Amino acid sequence: MYKQKLPIILASKSPRRQELMTLMGLNFKVVLKEVDESYPSELLPTEIAVYIAEKKADAFIEDRSSNIVITADTIVSYNNEILGKPDDAVHAAEMLSKLSGTNHQVYTGVSIAYGDQLKSFYDITEVFFNVLTKEQIAYYIENYNPLDKAGAYGIQDWIGFIAVEKIIGSYTNVMGLPTEKLYKALSEF
Repeated sequence: MYKQKLPIILASKSPRRQELMTLMGLNFKVVLKEVDESYPSELLPTEIAVYIAEKKADAFIEDRSSNIVITADTIVSYNNEILGKPDDAVHAAEMLSKLSGTNHQVYTGVSIAYGDQLKSFYDITEVFFNVLTKEQIAYYIENYNPLDKAGAYGIQDWIGFIAVEKIIGSYTNVMGLPTEKLYKALSEF
């Protein structure tokens, strides 16, 4: 069982990650820093997610002397195309139309840092979508906030209840933080 001995910083503005960390029983504070999330074009999706999580951890070098810093990055991959956060409602509709009636992968890279120690890992979940109508996509975009989510959707939102036919892998990974792997990694850190 993980017994928290050091303060934890969660370097994420994601309310879903914050909720999951709270549900895990962790005491943490949220600290945000601007990080360039670009990556080399030759990286694979698993490498991209970890690369960006580690870039975020590097921004917290000074904080890591007395805190455990947890960073994460989630990406959606459809037919080898990375679907990040949409630029606007039109872009969100394009992404959701692509995902409609197909399957895609959700990758989350996580880094845990303390001092000069850095442990990084990733998780992959396969998500299968039912066919979505244009009206359903428009309703979701108008009533929820797809602009802050990779792939333009949140599995915990309304669309997750009507679009997701099944998943293979971790549900919390699709939310943005594979809690099962995070708990194990913290226990071993």
